[in-house]
Amino acid sequence: MQAAKLRRYLRDVVLPYSPQYREMFRSHGLTADDFSSIDDLRKLPFTSKSDLLPTTEKPARFKDFIIAPEPSELARRPGTICRALLHGRAQVQKELGDEFRPRLILFTTGRAAEPLAFCLTQHDINNLAEAGRRVMDVCGARPEFRMINAFPFAPHLAFWLTHYAGTEFGVLVTSTGGGKVMGTEGNLRLVRKLIPDVIIGVPTFVYHLLHQAADEGLRCENLKKIVLGGEKVSDGLRHKLRDLAREVGASDVDVLSTYGFTEAKMAFAECPYPHDQSPSGYHLYPDMAIVEIVDPKSGEPLPSGSPGEIVFTPLDARGSAVLRYRTGDCTDGGLTYKPCPHCGRSVPRITGKISRVSEIREMNLDKLKGTLVDFNQLEHILDDAPHVGAWQLELRKLNNDPHEVDEIILHVQKSDGTDDDELSHGLRDRMFNHTEIHPNRVEFHNIEEMRRLQGVGVVMKEQKVVDHRPKNGEASGASPAKSNSSANGSNGQHKFVTSA
Repeated sequence: MQAAKLRRYLRDVVLPYSPQYREMFRSHGLTADDFSSIDDLRKLPFTSKSDLLPTTEKPARFKDFIIAPEPSELARRPGTICRALLHGRAQVQKELGDEFRPRLILFTTGRAAEPLAFCLTQHDINNLAEAGRRVMDVCGARPEFRMINAFPFAPHLAFWLTHYAGTEFGVLVTSTGGGKVMGTEGNLRLVRKLIPDVIIGVPTFVYHLLHQAADEGLRCENLKKIVLGGEKVSDGLRHKLRDLAREVGASDVDVLSTYGFTEAKMAFAECPYPHDQSPSGYHLYPDMAIVEIVDPKSGEPLPSGSPGEIVFTPLDARGSAVLRYRTGDCTDGGLTYKPCPHCGRSVPRITGKISRVSEIREMNLDKLKGTLVDFNQLEHILDDAPHVGAWQLELRKLNNDPHEVDEIILHVQKSDGTDDDELSHGLRDRMFNHTEIHPNRVEFHNIEEMRRLQGVGVVMKEQKVVDHRPKNGEASGASPAKSNSSANGSNGQHKFVTSA
């Protein structure tokens, strides 16, 4: 089914109307008929984010990836002529406009690269709504549910997919814009009024929202689902969110993660699962897209169950479309085609933890050589740590000298009254046992200071890892004695423990 749909998509949509792929297929001597099976996808070169980034010669390079037929081309198609005879010219013009004319522009949200524009036609918006409906269905929503969309108001996938998911599935949905528009108190007022069954948003903001709700004694007994997107979700964070949900009166809450990216124009969800077991992975839509797992170094496709990089190919996209798109996301569980052990669905699933290749950075932790530090792993280690509510890793240079060694400062907001010294030593040991590195010091903050550090309600994605290292030849704007919290507006009333 997928191979036949891929051939039709290539033959009828991509090759006639995509400048980028028409030239790629020509230069590699390929046609749509060369793809008789999914294995034939390996014949097609990958597309990556660097292929879409502007250059001096092509500042609007992303436009090459837009499927943009000339009206005269569409008018000459036999199918267009037949439909015009049957339904009238005006109706066919409207249908072609819905299929091919951009109606919405979304932007990528990655921290490491310039945001890229992705165009959606009405055809894409319909697919976006259907993908959103499937997210709701997989998560176990019911039409009578009330849902708060706490993603920031922005031209980004998470907000718009959630909006259309709610309207397409049929729940009552309202959007708060996260903390940036209404603030935490505004969100809590809406929680009190709506009494939602579902809260969906960025994990860090949802954590702070529920923490504040618990501190204020707010009751939300109706809450049944916490759905998260935009950041990794560790087991430790799930436990903390369930604990906070219990504090506001919700005793049996599913904490579910979604995985999506702008280039796909869709997202995938976990299904509910027993809390003493592990999630079964992200349920895919084989009629809408092909997902491959490839070796991150060689690019070779890998068999079911193998860890590797996620590669995405749409089967029905219009507007901006990318084929064999290397996401830069790696899963340690690979793909599985077995029925889901929790919901019984037979669609493919991405299993295991997903991490970003770009979050493996070189750190000069001593005078001799660089050390590769996997911040994906550090995030899980810290999210799972007991007694830690929220945290941030700050990277600095010793004395703010670009030529000096790197320092790692761990900022922590405690979830309970654990002794500072005891927790500091425990966190240093935990990091060293898993990664063989430890922070140069641990600084403790109250929840308001941590919100300022992470940019909760201010930035698009809350900052859990910040890099304040000056570059060579670049003067640092911060005094060596100043902490990260001072630079972010903290009142300085925090404690810190320096590493031994």
